[in-house]
Amino acid sequence: MLRRRMLIMLAVVLLIVLALGGYKAYSIYQQIQVFTAPKPPITVAAALAEERQWQERLPAVGSLKALQGVELSLEVEGIVKSLHFDSGQKVKAGQLLLQLNDDQETALLGTAQADLGLAKVDFGRGSQLVVDSAISRGEYDRLTAQYRRNQAVVDQLKASKTKKSISAPFSGTIGIRQVDVGDYLAAGTVIATLQDLSSLYVDFNVPEQALPHLSLGQQVLLQVAAYPGQTFPASLSAINPKVEETTRNLLARATLANPDGKLLPGMFANLLILLPDPQPRVVVPESAITYTLYGNSVYVATPKQGEDGTPEKTDDGQPRLSAEQRTVQTGERRDGVVVVSKGLKAGEQVITAGQLKLTPGAAIRIGQDKALTPDHGTPHND
Repeated sequence: MLRRRMLIMLAVVLLIVLALGGYKAYSIYQQIQVFTAPKPPITVAAALAEERQWQERLPAVGSLKALQGVELSLEVEGIVKSLHFDSGQKVKAGQLLLQLNDDQETALLGTAQADLGLAKVDFGRGSQLVVDSAISRGEYDRLTAQYRRNQAVVDQLKASKTKKSISAPFSGTIGIRQVDVGDYLAAGTVIATLQDLSSLYVDFNVPEQALPHLSLGQQVLLQVAAYPGQTFPASLSAINPKVEETTRNLLARATLANPDGKLLPGMFANLLILLPDPQPRVVVPESAITYTLYGNSVYVATPKQGEDGTPEKTDDGQPRLSAEQRTVQTGERRDGVVVVSKGLKAGEQVITAGQLKLTPGAAIRIGQDKALTPDHGTPHND
């Protein structure tokens, strides 16, 4: 009887162990099926790599300078008698701007002119008398020298009187006035600045290696912080004939029109020099490039190949695609696209959105969802 009970208990235990083992084996089988089942394709956005005629641009920075610009000052001292301009006024060449007190020079000039008049009369009379031999040749030479000396004194006083005033050396816009009527000005005191803003220069430096690509008349595009998004055209007008030995840079100058007076001397400018001979280049949207410390890469949508080498098809007849990661060499970025100089061919599909979900070889599907489409016009920082 006892033996029979023991056999029954062993049989029950064995059944329980077999049931638990079977359940565990079934659970492991289900997990294996989950992991080995093909994953659904990941939806991404893609764009074609295009070949375009690409004009290389050489970036540079520079400073704007006026076509003509001076700091107005006098070379003699004196007290300001009158002012003939206002701050910010546009003046014409030769226009009187400031007059110092010149009463002493005026009085001395009057005396000198009177002496010159008398010397001129004596010289004219002596010219007739020497012909008639009424005076000696020596007396005539004395009268001639006296006349010339008085003429020189008048010219000297006129020059001194002229130095007591200042006129605009060229047409332009005058700056903020630094003096007032009654001020005593020492020699060299700056009165105001005068700038001709009708045209501007922009001086900039480029590496000496760029010299073969530069030529006079070459187009230059200019931007300043005061007008973001606005581009001003200029042309290369001068190239320095000497390379700076310390930096090995070459100084160049571009000229641009400034009819509206928007640009001012001293502004910092970003420049792009358009290089000649555009070349065909492969370009892709900026969002397709993944930038890392180890190199730049893209994901390319490539058709899956079956064991027999034929492309695999989906149920609707479309080719099955997988993500192939490629290392690429990139170049200039402009207007939302990047030049790819190595690693990609024109016509290949590159992934432009959804790369974070991808691994090499992952199954993908090109989606039409607008939310996946990146804004190619959005600028990207380097």
